[in-house]
Amino acid sequence: MTERDDLLASIANTINDYRAGEIPEPTPDHVDRWIRQFDGEVQVPMLRELDFVFRRIYVSKARVQRAFSRFVDRFPCTFWRAVHILNIQQNGTSQAEIRNMVGDILKEKCDLDIDRQGIGGGDFVYLDDAIFTGYRIIEDLSGWMANDAPRNAQVYVMAISIHESGKYWFETSRRINELKSQKQISVQIDQLLMLESRREYRDRSDVLWPVAGVYDSDRFRPRTPGRHNSRFFSSESGRQLLEREFLNAGFKIRGFATNPNPQLKPLGFSRFEPGFGSLFVTYRNCPNNCPLALWYGDPSYPESHPIGRWYPLFPRKGYSS
Repeated sequence: MTERDDLLASIANTINDYRAGEIPEPTPDHVDRWIRQFDGEVQVPMLRELDFVFRRIYVSKARVQRAFSRFVDRFPCTFWRAVHILNIQQNGTSQAEIRNMVGDILKEKCDLDIDRQGIGGGDFVYLDDAIFTGYRIIEDLSGWMANDAPRNAQVYVMAISIHESGKYWFETSRRINELKSQKQISVQIDQLLMLESRREYRDRSDVLWPVAGVYDSDRFRPRTPGRHNSRFFSSESGRQLLEREFLNAGFKIRGFATNPNPQLKPLGFSRFEPGFGSLFVTYRNCPNNCPLALWYGDPSYPESHPIGRWYPLFPRKGYSS
């Protein structure tokens, strides 16, 4: 087998439970069809870097289960017997699915029924697999705080991965802080993996953040190369390869749409240029905050249709699904 064959097989094996039971299992041929959309000379180097990245940042179902089992173990069963585990997500199904998973863990470890636990005066737990921009948790918790939360409450936010910029926007949200003060609500955020994504710390970021010359704009501050080696990339050159190729592919994909959403940036949904740039993908779904080249497109559409003109590595399940 060639190095290319080995890399295709390795990546397919790493992501083999992506949306298991909903879509066909990823195969080396699937990965190959996706990578062939890039220029020939960059395909093997990209596969080499993505193999390194996904081994570290792709989260399988088994890893998610282990992660939330660790969260449960941090507190005694008496704590879990008293808490109310929220199910208040306004968009998407990740919270409901994670809640069911934690329910199974609590049944095994503490013999608790997640739908029957919780006492008056007990704390509250907000679960999710990841926090990216922070907008969703702001929307979810502000609505709950305003309408359903008691006058005094302790809320624990538990997620596998939290991006620093999302945590910042949540903690500085005027709406959240007003409600916290009005009702005396305290929020404690806990995570197993923290990813740097703030503009002020772009030189040590864990997301794709192009350097000068790759993307230049008056509204964008490029990353200075070589100042920090993120543990999620094999090298500065490998990182820059992904930044450049995903950026170019993202612009190409945006060009397919007649009137694209203004936040549909090449490196993922964001208010800021050139996109959020996360590479955090779980077995459940690929967030739209990841580069468009990873998730955009639907092979069930003809290639003449804008959605059918790009073949996705991670076919994404939208909120309406």
